[in-house]
Amino acid sequence: MAPPGPAGAHPTSAEPLSRSIFRKFLLMLCSLLTSLYVFYCLADRCQTLSGPVVGLSGGDETAEAPGHGVLAGGPSQLAVWPEAARRKRLLQLQQWRWRRPPALRDPGEEAAWEEESHGLPGGPGGSGAGSSVTEAPPGTLALLLDEGNKQLPQAIIIGVKKGGTRALLEFLRVHPDVRAVGAEPHFFDRSYDKGLAWYRDLMPRTLDGQITMEKTPSYFVTREAPARISAMSKDTKLIVVVRDPVTRAISDYTQTLSKRPDIPTFESLTFRNRTTGLIDTSWSAIQIGLYAKHLEHWLLHFPLHQMLFVSGERLIRDPAGELGRVQDFLGLKRIITDKHFYFNKTKGFPCLKKAEGSSKPHCLGKTKGRTHPDIDPEVVQRLRDFYRPFNLKFYQMTGHDFGWDG
Repeated sequence: MAPPGPAGAHPTSAEPLSRSIFRKFLLMLCSLLTSLYVFYCLADRCQTLSGPVVGLSGGDETAEAPGHGVLAGGPSQLAVWPEAARRKRLLQLQQWRWRRPPALRDPGEEAAWEEESHGLPGGPGGSGAGSSVTEAPPGTLALLLDEGNKQLPQAIIIGVKKGGTRALLEFLRVHPDVRAVGAEPHFFDRSYDKGLAWYRDLMPRTLDGQITMEKTPSYFVTREAPARISAMSKDTKLIVVVRDPVTRAISDYTQTLSKRPDIPTFESLTFRNRTTGLIDTSWSAIQIGLYAKHLEHWLLHFPLHQMLFVSGERLIRDPAGELGRVQDFLGLKRIITDKHFYFNKTKGFPCLKKAEGSSKPHCLGKTKGRTHPDIDPEVVQRLRDFYRPFNLKFYQMTGHDFGWDG
């Protein structure tokens, strides 16, 4: 029989037993925490998927190519995501994507969208203090978009310049079933020789039920564009944002003036001979506003019911109303409503309160809503007289009076 130890001492066998119990407790705790984390992610409450997802650098929405996000262990592991969770997660990430400014393809293109840092005091959809939404890593977005396919656009905003096309596109991008290129592709007017495969590759990936869109306002005045788009698909839906041609011309001139302060005055560019009052229709700022003449070329290739004419003026006064018409035309559920907009009196046009999951208001950038220079009222009146017969013909062709001559 072993002699007893000193008084108050514990048996040596108790020490490894305590350590064993402690290790088992830690193991159970780690297992519980891991299970909770996995459940949290699968329940679609985890905003960033650290660990198995590797988001590669880049993050430009136009660079959504395979390989921008991969799963550890191989792409096949994506199948472990439940279908409903994948779909819901993708829509959330698309809504994250639209909050970023549209990618610019060249340094000369204007940044047309900005995010305001302040909330809306006292109004719905304000700053959203306390929101738990965080920005998702670009690699995660690209990973999930690899599920979809790049399609040729089913709808195109074809014009007109300075009519409100950028605002319309950005408002439409709020809709979870709209996927659009941020920059203007200029395929049917400048890059047609590159082929449809090149054009398709510019498009974002879409899932079943989503619409691929792009906007290039110069298409409306390009003679070759109607036949080229028809050759791609006779079913393409076309959207034209039109605005009072006189106001549009002054806005066009204002944009050019901001880049080239040394250009001649608006008045001198308007007339071939001011004494005779002969308008210079070769000047693009004037020529674009001859909507009826341009529409004639499009009606040779597309029926009128495949074209929607959006009022640039009503897009400012009643954005939700015009967006309702556009959503109906595209066969989309009316998701974009009054609750998405507020009117910014400083800028003079509507802004988005926030997207789903975003807590900050968004407005068109500082390059939009420039103050127009003072134009000789006599010149403005001569332009109104000049455009009147073209406007009336345009009203007859479209079956809609836009009220520019009231």
